[in-house]
Amino acid sequence: MSIRYKVVVAKQDERSEGPGDASEVFTVPLADAAGEDFDPTVAYMRGILKASGDTGVILEALKSGDAGHAISRLVALA
Repeated sequence: MSIRYKVVVAKQDERSEGPGDASEVFTVPLADAAGEDFDPTVAYMRGILKASGDTGVILEALKSGDAGHAISRLVALA
């Protein structure tokens, strides 16, 4: 199990964390992720945060807060 997080800044400009061959991939636009009230779980349920891979792993990353922390680090780099 490996997870890659991507924050899309602009077309063909993204910040990422995690292995390139990850089995689960989270992708979210910077404009949404940088919002004051951004919640990765809510964004996932609304379809703003896209995720591919094993649903159980995705939900665990959201529940544990790992996804939120990784996305926050990427937003800070953008």
